[in-house]
Amino acid sequence: MKPYLIVLMLFIGVILSLHLTMNAQVGAIIRNPKVGNAIFWGIGALTALAIGFSSGDTEAFSRLREVPVWLLTAGVMGAALVFGIAWTVPKVGAATAFVLMIAGQVVTGLVLSHFGALGSPVEPISAMKVVGALLLVAGAAVCTFSK
Repeated sequence: MKPYLIVLMLFIGVILSLHLTMNAQVGAIIRNPKVGNAIFWGIGALTALAIGFSSGDTEAFSRLREVPVWLLTAGVMGAALVFGIAWTVPKVGAATAFVLMIAGQVVTGLVLSHFGALGSPVEPISAMKVVGALLLVAGAAVCTFSK
């Protein structure tokens, strides 16, 4: 794997953690995580539209007919996901929330890659990957249950 992609994904992880914690903080300050989440998604939607339209690819909308409807539910999933995180982080803490999310992402990523689901390159699950995932899940348990 190219080193710049590893660095980019680590950076995205940092930004994601900051973003989600900031969203949770907005909800806590206004004492309504639903409204805080709606504000974040509104700003995010406007930003996504600006970035999308800047590509100049007017054909993309006509190709939208080719996308299975079930794939478009990812937008609903994303909104629910960020709301759940914004609601949960103030209750369990950022460290616990993010360690558990990462563990869930790694396990899901292994399964998706193993089967090549959703366009992922096929990467069979190996014994070493299972050991890594188990260590990560064990680490998440330690972070979650240690006081």
